[in-house]
Amino acid sequence: MTAGPGARGRQRRVRAPAPGLASKIARLRALRRRADPDEPIVMATVRFRLPDAVWVGRFSHRHPEVRIEILNYSEVGAARSVADCWISGLPAGRWASELAHLPDVYDVVSLGGVGRGCLYRLTFENPPIIYLYRKLGVPLPLPIWSQAGNCSWEVVARYPEFRRILEFGRAVDPRLRIVALRRGPLQSHLPALTVPQQRLLTAAMGAGFFEVPRRVTLEQLADRLGRSPSALSEAIASVEEKLLESAFTGTSFRAPLRSGTVSAT
Repeated sequence: MTAGPGARGRQRRVRAPAPGLASKIARLRALRRRADPDEPIVMATVRFRLPDAVWVGRFSHRHPEVRIEILNYSEVGAARSVADCWISGLPAGRWASELAHLPDVYDVVSLGGVGRGCLYRLTFENPPIIYLYRKLGVPLPLPIWSQAGNCSWEVVARYPEFRRILEFGRAVDPRLRIVALRRGPLQSHLPALTVPQQRLLTAAMGAGFFEVPRRVTLEQLADRLGRSPSALSEAIASVEEKLLESAFTGTSFRAPLRSGTVSAT
């Protein structure tokens, strides 16, 4: 490419990629070219800077010492959601008034002190990422950790969806980083499940059975899978029991390691 008149005499500096970044990019490109049907899912941890337009971004930038963990989430209308959030800082309820005055927050309820912080139930305007996940039909990853304006986000999606989420994140923060990238059958990350159980879990998650509110009923999911509701109910209960056992034996997903952010404990 020929430099324009205003660029004559100037030599453009090309910053060397950060250590390990080149290998991560290469792995992403390899994922794009893959044709192995046994590895259809990308699992990655991304870290990016939250915008002030979102309540958690503005609050987190204002109080960089505060740790925030969004534990659950549910849409309560076309443009609003409610979530339970743990926020560090004593005494219990100390942040309620400030949170209530953020422009995209409609209601705040202090649920009580937990550990060295407090649980709050917030009703807020949907951030743009909600609409993207809704359009893609991908479950919102939880929990979400944030501190000092930085957010750690777990992405589990097929490659085309993963690429859309990544593009969206980089439009918000061009310095978005992939801090962990896992490639391989999901079974390797859920060792307690058999292959049929893993397929059932994937199908149920894809259909929105575990979302709140559910996008399909047990009967609808059973009809899709060609199974009776009673048999499907027992099979899902067995999967949930194994996942709970995994959570207490150290084989479940764990919070990403973060320096100066939220503790995984």
